[in-house]
Order: sequence, then C-alpha cells, then structure tokens
Amino acid sequence: MNWFVYVILTAKGKLYTGISTDPERRFVEHLCDRKKGAKFFRSDSPVVMIHLEEFDTMSEALKREIAIKNWPTAKKRKTFLSNLQYELSV
Repeated sequence: MNWFVYVILTAKGKLYTGISTDPERRFVEHLCDRKKGAKFFRSDSPVVMIHLEEFDTMSEALKREIAIKNWPTAKKRKTFLSNLQYELSV
C-alpha cells in the first residue's frame, strides 16, 4: 500500500498538509465530514488539492509531511502556489 503527502488550498488561501493512503477520499472527508475531516477545516473550507507526492511507506510520508510543515509559510506558498498559478495560466 502506498502513502501520499498532499497539500490543500483553503478558501482563505491557507495551505494544509496531510498524509493518506487515499488522498481523494481524504479530501472529500475534509470537505464533507466534520467528524472525519481535520479540525483545521472547521473555520476555513478546503478548495482544491494542489500538491501530491507518493511514497512506499508511511514512515517516508510522515517524514516528508513533517518537513513540509516545518517550512516557513513563504516557502510553502512559493513552492505550491507558483506551480498552481502557472497551471491555471496555461
């Protein structure tokens, strides 16, 4: 079973990073299910998954998630949102 690290853009422009074996299902849980979704989304709705990375083990995915969460906000925005802006303009 593969693990994924994902980044979600919220309605207020914040970035949320998480891990899952099924990122599409997890996104729907964040979007629709207050009990299964992260508390983070109770005050700011998820809009779109903007980044996805695949790993062979949960350990690798957790290490990457922690690394991304420790980045300064400016680095996260530059890394993930600049790619999104490019894709939207093409």
